[in-house]
Amino acid sequence: MEEEQLIAGLRAQDRKTVEYLYDKYSRALFAVISRIITDHDIAEEVFHDAFIKITRKIDGYDESKGRLYTWMANICRNAAIDKTRSKEFSKSSKTNTIDDYVYGIESESGTLELVDGIGVKELLTALNEEQRFVIECIYFKGYTHSEVSEEYDIPLGTVKSRIRAAVNVLKKNLEKI
Repeated sequence: MEEEQLIAGLRAQDRKTVEYLYDKYSRALFAVISRIITDHDIAEEVFHDAFIKITRKIDGYDESKGRLYTWMANICRNAAIDKTRSKEFSKSSKTNTIDDYVYGIESESGTLELVDGIGVKELLTALNEEQRFVIECIYFKGYTHSEVSEEYDIPLGTVKSRIRAAVNVLKKNLEKI
């Protein structure tokens, strides 16, 4: 099914389209959540809520701003981050390493090939240690810029500068691919 057909079917609330969406995208979207939330049961709960939000808020998707998968992945990522910020989610869950989030969880869920296929591990090695640390905290562990600043005693401006520098390095490396 082409992306345009998928979007039209979702907007029409077509059951077959929703089933197709689930069959084709659920593993990848669940992996987005699992990178942030390592507890399988909580990750499933967040995925369920995010998937419902995707199907109900499809009218908010704007094709001119990006691809459907990117929009759905952002909804899942934001839902996972919101969950980590909730009172019920303990602060201790933020102490796992990047390997636990990206490579350990994905190998268990069978999505390791997807992440390795896009070269996430190789891209992160292009960053210096300070940039990689900040990127790991924010994008894989769910910290906010302020939380990284406070928790690790790094000035907020420095955190933002490291992120900006890291994003520029990643962009340059992605352009080479």
